[in-house]
Amino acid sequence: MKPTLHRMARPVPTLDYERELMATGARIIAGMDEVGRGAIAGPVTIGVVAIDATIGAVPEGLADSKLMTPKRREAMVPVAKEWGLAWATGSATAAEIDKYGIMTALSLAGSRALTALGLRPDIIILDGNNSFLLEEDDGPRIVTRIKGDQTCASVSAASVIAKVERDALMTQLHEQFPHYGWSGNKGYGAAVHTDAIKIHGVTDLHRKSWNLGV
Repeated sequence: MKPTLHRMARPVPTLDYERELMATGARIIAGMDEVGRGAIAGPVTIGVVAIDATIGAVPEGLADSKLMTPKRREAMVPVAKEWGLAWATGSATAAEIDKYGIMTALSLAGSRALTALGLRPDIIILDGNNSFLLEEDDGPRIVTRIKGDQTCASVSAASVIAKVERDALMTQLHEQFPHYGWSGNKGYGAAVHTDAIKIHGVTDLHRKSWNLGV
């Protein structure tokens, strides 16, 4: 008799952690996530979604952007934007990544997203365990959360918004630089991308300080 194979259930984000933080007195919570950190071309983009105690139920189907199909992600973007109290994105260019390093570039992108958000959160939840934002005395408290993009609804929403925006940009840039296959690999180091670099060289959109496989 063959053993029954059980598919792992996809993590479903909740507002449990955000509510815990609100219980400490925080009024506005902002979930933040980045996309493009490991790419070798294109910007790094950060999404941020702010919520407060009036937030509605978590949108059905919301998940970590990496666990969703492109079609589902795109359909979720207007829902996520409408659900949150406010949302924004910020990016840092390949040139800025080369000049300042990835962590400072992430901080730049995060600061730009927060400026565009138009309101000041009391607490920011960052996905992962390493903060790229500096906590200032009069600024929001920064907390990190491993797998926050899978467990915290505000972070999941931010991840979806950021990924769809950056993916669309890389697909658009593919039209200018079709050799590198950006419509498919989105600037990551796929073989078609690194092989094209060996033949055609690099563009101003490549992170020249990185190992580009050449």
